[in-house]
Amino acid sequence: MDVNFDVKHGLEGVAVAISSISYIDGEKGKLVYRGFEIEDLVENSNFEETSYLIWFGSLPNENELDFIKSMLSKKRELPKKIVKMMKELPKNAHPMDVLRSAVSLLGIYSEKTNSSLENAINLTAKIPTIIAYWYRIKNEMKLIRPREDLNHSENFLYMMFGEVSEKSDIFDKALILHAEQGMNASTFASTVTASTLSDLYSIITTAIGALKGPLHGGANERVLKMFEEIKSIDNVENYIDSLILKGEKIMGFGHRIYKTYDPRARILKNWIKNLFINERIEYFEIALKVEEYVIKKFKNKKIFPNVDFYSGILYNYFRIPSEFFTTIFAMARIVGWTAHAMEYKKNNRIFRPRSIYKGPKGLKYREVKGVEN
Repeated sequence: MDVNFDVKHGLEGVAVAISSISYIDGEKGKLVYRGFEIEDLVENSNFEETSYLIWFGSLPNENELDFIKSMLSKKRELPKKIVKMMKELPKNAHPMDVLRSAVSLLGIYSEKTNSSLENAINLTAKIPTIIAYWYRIKNEMKLIRPREDLNHSENFLYMMFGEVSEKSDIFDKALILHAEQGMNASTFASTVTASTLSDLYSIITTAIGALKGPLHGGANERVLKMFEEIKSIDNVENYIDSLILKGEKIMGFGHRIYKTYDPRARILKNWIKNLFINERIEYFEIALKVEEYVIKKFKNKKIFPNVDFYSGILYNYFRIPSEFFTTIFAMARIVGWTAHAMEYKKNNRIFRPRSIYKGPKGLKYREVKGVEN
């Protein structure tokens, strides 16, 4: 076995790029986009403005904001051939599989351009349409075409359900929370593809494939499933104890980077708590009990809720089915993925890590002889 190299499983602690897009202080629980703390952005900004910030490195002036809003609103519709193919897919196809396939098809049917930024805007505008169209195709409902007079979040919820939600601003802020998170698994996967100088549609297809995994973007879907199985706050302690006894993961807890409370989870929790004052929010009471009990059980290990723990409750509040949760994650993270891909290519070097060989050597080939009858 080659012992001249150390193995860093999961590349933990290994820096693979220099970036000015975002910064995470895992010890203090801080997330920063281009110098702005996430709490400041979700309080004062909107998804389009934050997207501009992540792509260009600074907040837009009025004309620049109008430009990005106009570009995103005008590129929402899908090519007719892609819609036709989506209608022929099996109705039980997972939304992430549909999204991955449709994005790949966009690489074929979208207008050809060498501008990574134009492709990034095109993908950011069209991913919500893919999700909304698949929701309605899957449920055999008439498609609702995009409207240019609505903002990014308003238009998505309108295309899903046929009405503009009065609380679309909360959904919009949730997209800001998910827009960027440093060199996570899907961003790294997309950056690897970007390092080969592949096109942006291939890069984002890679990212979606990585995000789909239950240990990454698929976690919020499994968190809601956990709440459904618990059913009542009276069952919380027995349920959690059973998971611990079996050595199974408690979904929505812990984070590779954050060693304290995930700031995104805290923000989501506060939003839901404010909504809960005036109306019942499904699963929220169970979530509070689970959080309290898990933190108590692991008080010496610094295990706290991550963004997946409360995001599913919020999406469920907006009537989004749980199997679509990860597509909402992708709908936001497309901004971070494309920003990292464009940034990495400025000082590009193709990724070529090593693996340590552990296997036989010196074997000699022997011809396989047939068995005589």
